[in-house]
Amino acid sequence: MKIITICGSLKFKKTMMEEAERLELLGNCVLTPIYPTKENYTKEEIKKFNELHFAKIKLSNAIYVVNVEGYIGKQTQKEIIFAKENKKEIIYFDNSKNTL
Repeated sequence: MKIITICGSLKFKKTMMEEAERLELLGNCVLTPIYPTKENYTKEEIKKFNELHFAKIKLSNAIYVVNVEGYIGKQTQKEIIFAKENKKEIIYFDNSKNTL
């Protein structure tokens, strides 16, 4: 079992949720970002969500980057760099096949 944090653009929320479910069914413990429940968050709320997401990465053995059609945004790029700096395995989603 691995502890895996899902990373990616929230515009792919549905795919991220599906992949989290699939990874859990394979026996992994999956940590996910907070999926928005309202339209506007304060800067402080966004900062807190970001801090906690990086804490999840620190707790993880790996991150799973949901990069539909190869898209990786600026925030996800920061998460990948952070994961590399913390010697975490980085697994990339692939639309054409399941990678894990």
